[in-house]
This record gives sequence, structure tokens and C-alpha cells, in this order.
Amino acid sequence: MFQGASSLSLDGKGRLSVPTRHRDVLAATAENQLTITRHPHGCLMIFPRPEWEKFRDRIAALPMEAQWWKRIFLGNAMDVELDGTGRVLVSPELRAAAGIEKETMLLGMGNHFELWDKAMYEAKEAEALRGDMPGVFKDFSF
Repeated sequence: MFQGASSLSLDGKGRLSVPTRHRDVLAATAENQLTITRHPHGCLMIFPRPEWEKFRDRIAALPMEAQWWKRIFLGNAMDVELDGTGRVLVSPELRAAAGIEKETMLLGMGNHFELWDKAMYEAKEAEALRGDMPGVFKDFSF
């Protein structure tokens, strides 16, 4: 299970250095094989390959009415591999789709990660904390 947030910078070639605490798990469970795709909320999703394959199968099984979701998730998916120093290349197309230039937030979301442009993430988080976003926590007390 992946959890926690990391503030990270992409290098000049668009590579992301995966935090050390996640590398051993990715090596053991996915042989450093990842898949990156778009998320409709404006970020990128990064899956260890075995988790991607489960997600991909669920998306592929959607009915024809969900063709655009298939295009968003499957049509934008890129297979990548962690290099010897724990970096992964985020393609220019995916960076542009998520508005990512240099400063990012990597969030562990259980079986995958979300990669956000840092400024966009901070704005969306502030909006959620103000209660401006509809959602399941409307009647939830902490």
C-alpha cells in the first residue's frame, strides 16, 4: 500500500525521482515496471504494472457508452521503467495534459500514485478544505 505525500521536482528531461521508501516495494511487486496515465481530475495516475493490469481490465470491460473513459485512461497510458537511480520518465504529452512543468506532488493512493502539478494540487486541496467541493464527507464528522 502506498501512502503519504512527497514534494518533488522533475529534472530537465522530465524525469521524476521516486522516493526511496517506495522503490523496494516497486522492485519487489512490479519489477520496477510502471504505467502512467491521465486522471480526469487533472493529475496523472502511476500504477505498478500488476495493479495497472487489473485497472486496465476493468476499464476495457466498460460498455460502449464509456468509450471516452477508455480513451482517457487506456489511450493515454504509457509503460515506463524505473532506471537504476529510481527515476522514471514522464512523457511530454502526459506532463502537458496534467499541467506539470517542474514542481510536483506525488501522493500514495493505496495501490497507485497520483502525480499533480504542485500549485494545482495546493489550490484543489485548499478548495476541498474550505468545503467548496461536493463529496462524500458532507455529513461525515471527524
